[in-house]
Amino acid sequence: MAGPGDKLSFEQDIRPLFRQKDRDAMLAAFDLFDYEDVVEKADAIVGSLRSGQMPCDGAWPAEQVDKLQQWIDAGTPA
Repeated sequence: MAGPGDKLSFEQDIRPLFRQKDRDAMLAAFDLFDYEDVVEKADAIVGSLRSGQMPCDGAWPAEQVDKLQQWIDAGTPA
């Protein structure tokens, strides 16, 4: 996970968290590989990850969820 001084970016840090099968499953609603879509749905995505609703084949490790939350808290930098 990035430290307090490290900056997360969508392309390098967040997009790789989502697998092709995750994208395919959600594509009817939004695109997990698209920055604008993920920013728009960021709170719902992290909420679904924390509740275990996403992904459907098993929970993310806490470190990955925390990384996504850290990116959101940092203002969703591109």
